Amino acid sequence: MASLSVKPGQRFSVPDWQNNSLLISADAEQQRYNSHHIRQEGRALRNETGNQAKWDEHNTRTHLNDRINTVDRWREALARCLTDIDLEIDALSKVKEAAENAIQAKNLCLDVAIECLTFRESRRDIDVVRDPVEQELLREVKVIEKTKKQLQQQVDDAFKQLCLLKEARQQLNCDHRHKVETLELDRQCMAFNVTSGNISFKVNPTRIPDGTTALREWEQNSQNNKDRAEAEMKASVDLRGTITLTIAQTNNELDAQRIATEFALRKRIRDMEGALSELKWQEQNTLEEIAEMEEEIRQLEENIRKRTLDLKVAHTRLETRTYRPHIELCRDQAQYGLTDEVQQLEGTIRALQKKRTESQDALDALYRQLHRIQTDIGYKTNSLQLDNKCLDTRRKLVIPVEKFDPEVDAVNRSRNLPRNSQLELT
Repeated sequence: MASLSVKPGQRFSVPDWQNNSLLISADAEQQRYNSHHIRQEGRALRNETGNQAKWDEHNTRTHLNDRINTVDRWREALARCLTDIDLEIDALSKVKEAAENAIQAKNLCLDVAIECLTFRESRRDIDVVRDPVEQELLREVKVIEKTKKQLQQQVDDAFKQLCLLKEARQQLNCDHRHKVETLELDRQCMAFNVTSGNISFKVNPTRIPDGTTALREWEQNSQNNKDRAEAEMKASVDLRGTITLTIAQTNNELDAQRIATEFALRKRIRDMEGALSELKWQEQNTLEEIAEMEEEIRQLEENIRKRTLDLKVAHTRLETRTYRPHIELCRDQAQYGLTDEVQQLEGTIRALQKKRTESQDALDALYRQLHRIQTDIGYKTNSLQLDNKCLDTRRKLVIPVEKFDPEVDAVNRSRNLPRNSQLELT
């Protein structure tokens, strides 16, 4: 008779079997819930990151486009400035050449005048006189030499101005060339997209390259280049006007000298008296300013002393608080306040010391100016006495010697000559 074969091993009860089935179902429900939640989060993340990426790319394109427009505007402005400065360089070169031609033309006039003087040196005996012709020839030589010197100085000024213009043009041209290169690079960046064949990962792309400048510095550099070029062009225009006027003046007949010595002396005395009065007024005001400046220096030194004492107190407080035990040694608001106070006091003391130094320098300058004023008062007093003596001496030309009775006031004398004087100017 066959016997029942029982498989050895652990046997579970029906409840264990049912619990195991329920646990598997519960775990399946939980895993499906978790999976659904992760899928929802993934979908939200994909939507959010996709929108953010599109917005960032749009924002980047907008910034790139704005930057391209800004750089292009500067490029156009610099290009116009380059055109203007090229025209100005050409115009100044022509005026400089005209001035050089004018100097060359004066050489013939000078040769003729010197030749005439040389001819007249052959005169003999009584004919060797200093007549009006010789005087005019000598004056002509002197005027021509003075004119040539003026023109040569302006030619030198034009040469220097041309160098400045070319230097400014070189800076403009360099800046313009850099902006053209920048526009090409930025437009290339605008053309990049996900289908471009030359895109790739780069090593540390967010680094700040050496030599990077701030936007304000970049704009200020271009503005400075443009302003300098415009300033040099304005100076060149003024110089061209001056040279053209000088050339026109030198081609005209020079005015004869018609200023009378008598009138010049009277005017000189009036000017000297006015200058002396002004100097005395300046001397008084300078003395008052010196007194006020000395008081200001004393006040500054007193403030420095007070702020130094305040700084000592702050230092002592900070040092004392370093001995707080263990966890109490914290950077609390009092610590920050004391640190700010020390920094503020140190800055205040430096500012006061700097102002004291400036005030002392100003005081020294006032003393030097006072000495200069007092010295000039002595010079002008002496010059006024000499001019008054000259004026009294010249009275012999219109007043008989036996009636000449000089009255000299060293500083403030004002004399009235007869109204019928032949030398009195109207």
